[in-house]
Amino acid sequence: MASLPPVVLTIAGFDPSSGAGITADIKTIAAHSCYGVACISALTVQSTSGVRRVEPVAAALVAETLAELAADMEIGVVKIGMLGTAKIVKAVVDFLERQPVPHVVLDPVLKSSSGTELLDAAGEKLMRDRLLGLATVTTPNLDEAARLVGGLVRNPEEMKTAAAKLHGMGAKNVVITGGHLDKAIDLLSFTNSRGSIEQEVFKAERQRSKSTHGTGCAFSTAMACHLALGRGLPEAVLLAKAYVGAAISNAQPLGRGIGPLHHLYRMNQPARRILQAEAEVIN
Repeated sequence: MASLPPVVLTIAGFDPSSGAGITADIKTIAAHSCYGVACISALTVQSTSGVRRVEPVAAALVAETLAELAADMEIGVVKIGMLGTAKIVKAVVDFLERQPVPHVVLDPVLKSSSGTELLDAAGEKLMRDRLLGLATVTTPNLDEAARLVGGLVRNPEEMKTAAAKLHGMGAKNVVITGGHLDKAIDLLSFTNSRGSIEQEVFKAERQRSKSTHGTGCAFSTAMACHLALGRGLPEAVLLAKAYVGAAISNAQPLGRGIGPLHHLYRMNQPARRILQAEAEVIN
């Protein structure tokens, strides 16, 4: 009898264009041979041209959904994206404190690329104070890291400083993604087996593409899948980065704005192909 696939739970908003959010997460989970289950935190009116409206789901409905899923299946990893309100953040925190899971990947979605706020101020504070410390790994981009730590994050040195501050705020492991830099650099800052902080830099050539909507969602969800499959953090970062790069390079020109990745590009390929990413260990 074939072994069961790992179950990955995504908690995120619904993007009708399927470039980001719940539907993009489910596609990414399927691409990694895991089984995806989902809890929607908010409905949105959006397309590749931007977010027009956000309608958060009732926190009680989120709490009931999470409890029902946990009672039915063994969840290997929880991936958290857009939450919307402090009440929903609290519902997620309460769930994780009652129902420990092996891994939690937190993608701290605060604002859309088109400028719409996706988490209220009280929710952002609660994320810092309570949710950050429950995550196995937190994956902010440059802007999100800057907002969380209250400073500028524009280059690798400032990424290292921000990662140290996030550790000081309770984050166990951090990946700061720098896809908007001239060279696509991601910084992993993690606690090694000796209990000290170690850092690795992952580099790749930046792709000039208009199909980059939802890269953060795809990266964090791919990482969640690799953790569910038993891989360590450095390998999960390397493979997730390679997956996102390939999904961008295979993207189709859909929509009139910033188009989506091709999350399921492997379905059209006779054999798996990944972009090479370069890693170096730093102190």
